Amino acid sequence: MDPNPDRADDRAPDATPSPVRVAIVDDHESVRLGVRAACQEAGFEVVAASASVSELWVALAGIRCDVVVLDLSLGDGFTVTENVQHARSMGAAVLVHSIADRVGLVREALAAGAAGVIPKSAATSAVIAAIAAVARGDVLNNLEWASAIDADREFGKAQLAQRERDVLHLYASGLPLSQVALKLNIKVSTAKEYLDRIRAKYVEVGRPARSKVELLRRAVEDGILAFDDNGHVH
Repeated sequence: MDPNPDRADDRAPDATPSPVRVAIVDDHESVRLGVRAACQEAGFEVVAASASVSELWVALAGIRCDVVVLDLSLGDGFTVTENVQHARSMGAAVLVHSIADRVGLVREALAAGAAGVIPKSAATSAVIAAIAAVARGDVLNNLEWASAIDADREFGKAQLAQRERDVLHLYASGLPLSQVALKLNIKVSTAKEYLDRIRAKYVEVGRPARSKVELLRRAVEDGILAFDDNGHVH
């Protein structure tokens, strides 16, 4: 018997994570139903499924959402940029779910802040894995994303020194700053200074890189990193 029956239970609370909350925006009902079924089977919670981002705004009405799976060709009168930014304003990450050959639209969506792209031709398991990755805040590396970036060269490159390129290459590849410093035999504070300079230089050319995801994009855009055939950076 517990000698202190009035003592509060100090055991660790149930740490079961809450399910990923997903919203689906596609003007084809069959696609919405298919993605919804796959998400529910994967254990995700589908909080809304709408034909447009405007409808989604009404459907959510303040409900928290982690990921919006967004088609790009909605025919709703809004641009891709407007739809992506509107979805992001709800506090969700945006996963583009579209036909792979619409590279221009995918590029616009990524520029507007979409977290990644998965083609409609992808296997259901790949779509589910992409949703989970985006929900965790991971970088979604795949060939569709790389192709969209590679298709648009209408931007000015940041003029990075070799050491800055080295820091960006390692950091954007996924290493923590401490490991970057270790590999380059510099102090962590020095590595951070390089990273601050890199970000400042990208701001100067109108291509801000506030997050690690954005830094990865800039590194791929400028040829500092590349994707292999499996979608991994090197």
